[in-house]
Amino acid sequence: MAYTTSYGGSNSGFQVGQNLGHITNQFLQSETSWNQACLRDLRTTDPKHDKDRIQNTNGGLLKDSYCWVLDNDEFQQWRDNQNNCLLWIKGDPGKGKTMLLCGIIDELTRLFGDTANISFFFCQATDVRINNATAVLRGLIYSLVEKQLLLLSHVQRRYDKAGKALFEDINAWNALSRIFTDILKDPALQSTYLIIDALDECTSGLLPLLDLVAQISSAYPQVKWIVSSRNWSDIEERLDTIQTTPISLELNELLVSEAVGKFIQHKVHHLARVKKYSDETRDTICHYLSLNSQGTFLWVALVCQDLDRTSRRHALKKLEAFPPGLNALYGRMIDQVRNSEDAELCKQILASMSIVDNEILSEIISTCGSFLTLRDDTIIFVHQSAKEYLLSEAQDEIFPRGKEAGHQAIFLRSFQVMFQTLRRDILQINFPGFTIDKVGQPSTNPLAHAQYACVYWIDHLQDGSYHESGDPSLDEGGLVDVFLRQKYLHWLEALSILGNLCQGIVGMLRLEGLLQKRGEPQALLHQVRDASRFIRYHRLVIQNSPLQLYCSSLIFSPLQSITRKRYQNESPSWVLNEPVADNHWSPCLQTLEGHCHQVNSIDWSKDRSRLASASSDNTVRIWDPTTGQCTSTLEGHSSSVNSITWSPGGGRLASASHDKTVKIWDPTTGQCASTLEGHSKSVIAIAWSQDGSRLASMSEDKTAKIWDLATSRCIFTVEKFHSEGYGGPVTWITWSQDGSRLASASRDSIVRIWDPVTGQCILHLEGHSASVSSVSWSQDGRQLASASADKTVRIWDPATGHSASILKGHSDEVMSIVWSRGGNRLATWSNDKIVRVWNPITGQCTSILKGHRNSVRLVAWSQDGSRLASASIDKTVRIWDPATGQCTSTLEGHSAPVSSFSWSQDGRQLASASADKTVKIWDPATSHSASTLERHSDEVTSIVWSQDGSQLASASWDKTVRIWNPITGHCTSTLEGHSRQVNSVAWSQDGSRVASTSFDNTVRIWDPATGHCVSTLEGHSGWFRSIAWSQDGSRLALASLDDTIRILDPSTGQCKLNLEGHSDTVSSIGWSACGSRLASVSDDKTVRIWDSATGQCEWTLLINSPGFVQFYKHDHNFLHTTIGTVNIRSDAFVTSASNLSKSVPEIRGFGLNSDFSWVTHNGVNLLWLPAEYRPASSSLFAIFATTVAICCPSSRILFLSLSELSSLSRF
Repeated sequence: MAYTTSYGGSNSGFQVGQNLGHITNQFLQSETSWNQACLRDLRTTDPKHDKDRIQNTNGGLLKDSYCWVLDNDEFQQWRDNQNNCLLWIKGDPGKGKTMLLCGIIDELTRLFGDTANISFFFCQATDVRINNATAVLRGLIYSLVEKQLLLLSHVQRRYDKAGKALFEDINAWNALSRIFTDILKDPALQSTYLIIDALDECTSGLLPLLDLVAQISSAYPQVKWIVSSRNWSDIEERLDTIQTTPISLELNELLVSEAVGKFIQHKVHHLARVKKYSDETRDTICHYLSLNSQGTFLWVALVCQDLDRTSRRHALKKLEAFPPGLNALYGRMIDQVRNSEDAELCKQILASMSIVDNEILSEIISTCGSFLTLRDDTIIFVHQSAKEYLLSEAQDEIFPRGKEAGHQAIFLRSFQVMFQTLRRDILQINFPGFTIDKVGQPSTNPLAHAQYACVYWIDHLQDGSYHESGDPSLDEGGLVDVFLRQKYLHWLEALSILGNLCQGIVGMLRLEGLLQKRGEPQALLHQVRDASRFIRYHRLVIQNSPLQLYCSSLIFSPLQSITRKRYQNESPSWVLNEPVADNHWSPCLQTLEGHCHQVNSIDWSKDRSRLASASSDNTVRIWDPTTGQCTSTLEGHSSSVNSITWSPGGGRLASASHDKTVKIWDPTTGQCASTLEGHSKSVIAIAWSQDGSRLASMSEDKTAKIWDLATSRCIFTVEKFHSEGYGGPVTWITWSQDGSRLASASRDSIVRIWDPVTGQCILHLEGHSASVSSVSWSQDGRQLASASADKTVRIWDPATGHSASILKGHSDEVMSIVWSRGGNRLATWSNDKIVRVWNPITGQCTSILKGHRNSVRLVAWSQDGSRLASASIDKTVRIWDPATGQCTSTLEGHSAPVSSFSWSQDGRQLASASADKTVKIWDPATSHSASTLERHSDEVTSIVWSQDGSQLASASWDKTVRIWNPITGHCTSTLEGHSRQVNSVAWSQDGSRVASTSFDNTVRIWDPATGHCVSTLEGHSGWFRSIAWSQDGSRLALASLDDTIRILDPSTGQCKLNLEGHSDTVSSIGWSACGSRLASVSDDKTVRIWDSATGQCEWTLLINSPGFVQFYKHDHNFLHTTIGTVNIRSDAFVTSASNLSKSVPEIRGFGLNSDFSWVTHNGVNLLWLPAEYRPASSSLFAIFATTVAICCPSSRILFLSLSELSSLSRF
C-alpha cells in the first residue's frame, strides 16, 4: 500500500527542538477572531478615544464655542451643495480649530446617526503614532470598517497575505491608499464624511496625503471632506487644484472672538467654583482675559491652567503678569523657568525636547512652566507652537552655548546609553536563522532606553559641535572610532530589532560625508566607508534575521573588509573553515530583492532618488537606491510587465505589459492614472517624448502606436513596423532627444530610423549579422548605438547611416545598450551575465561588472553617471559603481556555468563539469582547484567518480565520454560511438563498466579499460536524464523524459520494469545498497520510494526541491537529499490532521532551502547565502558528511566545513 508524505520545504518557518519536521497541526481561526485580529493590527489609536481625550484635556466641549460655524455660509454651502466636496478650515495656532472640528463631528453625528459614516482623525506632531500620513489612513479606514464591518473585506484580502506588516512596512502607504480607494468605490458604502484635523501637524507624508485627498475629492463626489490646518502655502497650493470651500478664522475674527468670550466665561466660572473666587475676582479675571486673549483659545487655556495652580489670594496679582498674545505668554513662561530653583535642569529638558526627533520619558515636568505636559508617562509639548517659540524666540535662553552644544550633549549621552546597553543577542534569540517577525515582545524591553540613541545619534553628531577643531569625537581613537570597533554589529542588531535599519544606512552615509568634509583622519574614514558597505551589502538578511550579522555577514564579507577583521572573534564557531571570498568589496553597491519572477526592465528617476523595476510577477516596484528598500509596489497589470520608464519630469511612470496595455502611474500615490488600450498583443517596449506629452509603444501585434497622454488617445499607428516588407519583428524602439526621430531594432538584423509624424522609414542601418536586440540614441542625437545577437555593438552616424565603430568583447548575445548622460560612456549587457562599460571613442572596455546569476535583461545609468543599475532573470536588481568596476581579485573557477559536480567517495575531492569544456578537481581543505582536465571540445554535462576514487568519467556535448586519472590529470580513454550529445554517465559498483545516455535515444555500456562499447540498448522513444547501476551491477535504472523510470538488464537490454506514477520529468534516481529499493526525484516536487522487485511505489514524499537522492550506505531507511537526510521508516512519520493519507518525514542534517538562499540544519534556516553565493539549482549543491559544496554564479566552488550535529544541538 502506498502512502503520501508531506514536507513544506520553504524553510521559512521557525522550527526548533522537538518541532524538527513534526509540525503537523493546522490552526483554524473563526472568521470573527480573524476579523478581530485584522482590526486590532490596523488600529494605531482609536480616533474616538483621541477625540474624547482632546475634549477632556480642554475641559470639555463647549457648544457655544463652535456653534457659530454651523450658521456660516461657507459651511452650509459645503454641506448642501453636492459639488462642494472639500471644506478647509484654516487659522493661526490656538484659534480653536481642533475643538471646532470636534463640534462639527458631534453635529454631523446628531444629524445623520447610523445612516452615514462620520470618520475622523486628529493629527498631532508631538505623538509619533498620529503624526504621519500612514497613520491618518489607518485611522480613517479603522473608523469606516468598524462602522460598516462588511467593508473590512477590502482590508482582509491583503491582510491574509501580509499580516500586520501590511500596515507597518515600507509599502504601507501605497497598500493603504489602494485599500482606502477600494472602500470608497464600494457600492455598499453609506454616505461618508471624512474629517482630518491639523494637517500642518502631519510631519511625514503630508504632500502625498494632500494629493490623495485631492484625487479622491475629484473622483468620488459622494464623499465629503473637512480638513483643518494653519495658513500654509504648500497646503493651499495642493488644495487649490480642486474645488475647495475655505473658512478662514482670521476673516471670521468677530465670530471667533465671540466664541472665545463664551469659552472665557465657561473656564472662569469653573475656576470660581473650584477656587471659591468672589464675584469681583471672577468678573475681574473675565474682563482681563477678554481684553487680552486676542481671539486665541490656547492663550485662555494656558492662563486658566496657571491660575488653577495659583492660590485664591494671589490670583489677581498673578493675573496682571499674563501678557496678551501667545508669544508674549511664552516669554513670561520662560521668565518663570529662568527664575525657578531648577532653572538649569528645566532649560536642559526644554532644550532636549526642542531638538530631539521623538518623545522622551521623564518624571519632572512641573518646573518647566506650562510648555510641557505628560501623556501616558511621555512628555510632549502642550502645543506645536510652544516648540516653535522655544526654537525661535527663546533659543538663546535655553541654548546658552548654542544649539550645536545641545546636539553634542545629546550625542554624548546617546553614546553612553548605547555602550551600557548594546550587546550580542540582546533578546536572547539564540538561533541564528530566527527571523525578527517571529520574535515575541519581551516582558522587559532591553532596548527601551536605548531606542532613541540608536536611531538618532548620527543626526545629533552631525548637527552638533563637530566642526570645532577641538572636538575629539571624530578623531582616530575617539568615541566614533571606539564605537565602530566595539559596538557596531551590536548597533546593527538593535536597529534590526527596532525596525530602523534603513535609518542606519542613511546615517552611515551621512557620517561618511561628515568625515570627508573634515578631510581627516583617513583611517577612520576608511573604517566608516567599509562599515557603510557592510550594512548596505547585507541589508536584507540583517533586516530579517539580525543574528546573521555574526554568521553570514561576517563569513561572506570580503577578506580585506575592516569590519570583518575587527569582528572576526564574533564569527560562528560551527563554521570550521574560512570560505574563500573576494578580497575587496565588489562594484555592486546594492542587490535589490523582492520580485518573485524575473526582472524585465528598470529605469532611474531623473533626480536619482528612485529606481523603478518591472517584472514577470505582474508588478512594478519603486526602490530607494540608498537604503535598498522597496518603497512602493504598483499592482494592476494582469500579466508580465515588459518595460518601465519614467517621464522626463519624474512625475509619472509608464509600464508596458503582456496584457496588451500601457499604464500611466502616479508614483507618489501608487495609483494608476490611465490605461492605454489598443494593441491586440503584448506591448514590449515604450518610450516618452522629451516633453512628456507623447508616448510611443511597440507591440507584438506588428504595430507601433503614438499616444497623446493628455487625452489617453492613440494619435496614429505605424502599421509597417512588422510587415512582411520589413523583415522580422521589431525588438526595441526609442525616441531621439529632440523627439524628431524614432529608431527601431529588428530581428532581421537591420536598424531603422523613422519619422514619427509621417510614420515613414527614412533610413536603414545594415551591418549586423544577426538579430538586433536594442538601440539607443546619444544625448545630442549625433550617434546611435545598436546591440546584436552577433555579440557586437555598433555605433552609427544616423545622418549618413555609416557604422562608425564596432565594440567586441561579450561572449554571448548582447541584449541591450544605453549611453551615459554625458555621452562619454556606453553600458552593454549580455546573456553572458556580464555588464560592460565602454569608451565609445576608443572602443575600449573600461569596466566589467560580474555578479548576476542569470542573464541580464536591462541596465540604466543614474542621471549623474555615478551609478549603474542592472536587472536580471535571477529576480534581482543590482546597483554598481562603474568607476571601480575592474575586478580587484580573481578566484580560481570555471569561465562558464557549471553543469554538474560530484564528491569523491572519501570526500577529499570534488569534481566539477562546465560549459567551458573542462573538468576541475577541487581540494575542499584549501577551496582551490587542484587540477583542470582539458580534452573535451564542447560543454561537459556530467561528471562521476568511480567507487574507489581512482577514475573519473565525464560526458560531453562533443558526443564522447572520457575516462580520467584524477591524480595525473591524463585522459586514459575516450569512449566514442554516440551520434548526438551525451548527457549522463554512471559507473558500475565494481568499476568494470560505464553506462552513458545520449540525445540519440540510446544507452551504451562501455568497458573503460579497453574503451570498447560492450552493448548498445536501443528502441527507446526518448532520451534519459539520469542513470544508475544497482549495487550488484545486474540492473540499470534510467529516468526518462516521459515521467517514468525503466529498470533494464544491462546484459540483454531488456526492460524488466516500467515504474509509473510521477506527473513530471524524473531528474535523479538512486539505489539502496541492498538493491531492494529505488528512489526517484521528479520536477513534480515529489520523491518516490519504489520496491524494485515488484515496481510498486511504497512512499510518496512531497518535498520541494529535493535536488538529488542517495540512500545511506548502511541503512536503506535514510535518504540523502539536497534539503537534508529524510528518515523514511514508517514509524518516523506523523499522521497529518488535515489528511489521513499524508504524513510528515523527519528532516535531519544540513541542506538547502527551496529558494536556495539558506543552508539549513534539520530543516531550519541556519546560514543565509548572499545572491553571489547561491547555487542556480539544487543540483549545484552537494553535501559530504558535514562539508557543503556550492557552485556560485561566478562558477567558482564554495566549501563550507560545518560543525558536527551535536555542536548545534542547542539550536
